[in-house]
Amino acid sequence: MPVLSDNEAATDSWGPDSWKVTLPCTRAEAEAIDAGEIDSDAVLMTTEEVEDDRDHWRLDAYLDHEPDAAMLAHLKSMVPSAAAIDPVIEALVAQDWVTMSQAGLEPIREGRFVVHTSAHPVDTPPGGRSFLIDAGQAFGTGHHATTSGCLAMLDGMARRHFANVIDLGTGTGLLAFAAAHLWPDARIMATDIDPRAVDVTRENAAANAIGDIALVVADGALDEAIGARAPFDLVIANILAGPLVSMAPEVAAIAAPDAAIVLAGLLETQRDDVVAAFENCGCALETIDRRGDWTILRLKAGATRFVPTAPLDPKGRDGWALDI
Repeated sequence: MPVLSDNEAATDSWGPDSWKVTLPCTRAEAEAIDAGEIDSDAVLMTTEEVEDDRDHWRLDAYLDHEPDAAMLAHLKSMVPSAAAIDPVIEALVAQDWVTMSQAGLEPIREGRFVVHTSAHPVDTPPGGRSFLIDAGQAFGTGHHATTSGCLAMLDGMARRHFANVIDLGTGTGLLAFAAAHLWPDARIMATDIDPRAVDVTRENAAANAIGDIALVVADGALDEAIGARAPFDLVIANILAGPLVSMAPEVAAIAAPDAAIVLAGLLETQRDDVVAAFENCGCALETIDRRGDWTILRLKAGATRFVPTAPLDPKGRDGWALDI
């Protein structure tokens, strides 16, 4: 499951003296890299080597120059589990690494949705919707179980009516686009803590002829623009377990009474902590979609709008990839 990191360089091709550095990593380390919290001059790609195995992942870093000791130390700092392992360093011929990365991402199909890259154009299925989402500067191509699971969860709610939708931590914008297709009369807001992800969502919206989505750079749900649009009758948050637990009160606070809340980015082992955090805010668990070690949740907000009674917990705001 190759996914280019949030830190992909703008250059689409590399010279004849390109280099590749490979290190083993864990899934937690790969998720942190993919979440975009690590700045790097290299193009970073993480790959799941053994399906649903948290310990067997790989980091490949592509550079346009031979890596020096400082670069190798920088790359090893991203994957502490490989501290005692020597990186594999390869000199490469000129390649278009972005094109190569797209070639490895086959189209995915979830319900009425098909998600594809430029390298794999598809015909839109009858009654369905295809989205062009190239791997690049944000997480969320649909190829991760959490994102595809959210697509399936949204597709399963197609017959319900939603008028005001927010996608927190939108990444590429894919889930917001799916909501816009399912509920074309709804107001849609998509947010991300990373300005680059919001830029990518704006570009993807244009590429997919998605209009009238409010895009906001925001730290969780604590933003005046979000508060002005609240309450939302559908809240989507495909992030990670740590931020979800930390943000439960503020997410519940922007949800309308009886709103649907779709949560993802958590492992099955983290489900109880996430559910408990939202239950403490008056929400009730309705549906679970487990995909390997990953779990997608749908909860229902309380019958009355939640009002936090304590100061909101700032834990997790020093790193969007914080996990529990």
